[in-house]
Amino acid sequence: MAKLFYTNRPIIGLDISTTGLKVMSIDPKKWLVLGYGSIDLDPAKLKESLETGSSYLTDNIGLLMTEKIIGSLGSNRVVIGVPTARTFSRTFTLPAATEKTLKDAVELEADQYIPLPSETLYMDYQIIERNKENLTILMSAIARVVIDNIMTAAQASNLMPLLIEPGISSVGRVLTATEEGNLPTVIVDIGPASTDIAILDKGSIRVTGGVAIGGNTFTLDIAKHLGVTLENAHQLKVLNGLSAGPRQQKLSAALEPGLERILGETKKVIRYYNERISNGRKLEQLLVVGSGSNLPGIGEYFTNSLVMAARVASPWQKLDFGKLQEPPKQFRSRYITVAGLASVIPGSIWK
Repeated sequence: MAKLFYTNRPIIGLDISTTGLKVMSIDPKKWLVLGYGSIDLDPAKLKESLETGSSYLTDNIGLLMTEKIIGSLGSNRVVIGVPTARTFSRTFTLPAATEKTLKDAVELEADQYIPLPSETLYMDYQIIERNKENLTILMSAIARVVIDNIMTAAQASNLMPLLIEPGISSVGRVLTATEEGNLPTVIVDIGPASTDIAILDKGSIRVTGGVAIGGNTFTLDIAKHLGVTLENAHQLKVLNGLSAGPRQQKLSAALEPGLERILGETKKVIRYYNERISNGRKLEQLLVVGSGSNLPGIGEYFTNSLVMAARVASPWQKLDFGKLQEPPKQFRSRYITVAGLASVIPGSIWK
């Protein structure tokens, strides 16, 4: 009885991205937001804190939890999302006969593509599909020092970490619930400074990739190409983007280099999935999420480039803020990852 009570106590989500912290509490049965908050971070200082254990992350988690919350959180039990670019996630197939020595087989597979010694990593894996011949394994790994420093920072703010996962896994959870994410889906998550790309299939992330291009990159490129201020460049980006109009040619020329890099990484992820994982399943859709998804015409760009149905995802139809003050429209996409973290069913963590 005590265990049942423990596993069903509420949890909250804490998203640690390269540019900020977000926290949220949700009633997952109703998708009702009970409380949330955010705080911006200096990317260079965060990087240093994750790698050296400086107090920057600890101080900002404390500030977020004590001064930046709208509504109430109601728990200190937390599921934490870490920057996907800091993680190594991969899906691969192993012979069914390796199940008795699966840990060794997974570590051997990891050694082939992770550029860090296995003893410096925390690694976890699960069997997501099986048949008589093969096992399909989903594995994630991250540097021990990063996890240790995140644990220390969270516990210093009286938080009890229950689960840590790549941010893109949390995005996949939201899209599975709101955007027909049960279909084989390409996710393009365009953040302020970087873009994460992943394949979501049968409710789990199968392969990930990324590139250091984000919404801020688009703004800088427009400002440089058109010779306007950053403020004007941002307005041109969110109002005009790739849409038809008198400035379309100049804006498209400014945005093309960054978009081409995102497209190139997307094609690599798709190719890996098709060649090694798909088992004949066809990718059905591409969903664009993240703060950089506010670029008009971005869905059509991917549709035309990949000959695949593509659109900007809108999970906010599912998320209910009730009587709480909602985030401004232009900032709502920032909360997709933390909503996925907060929607974890407590009992599922111990399955």
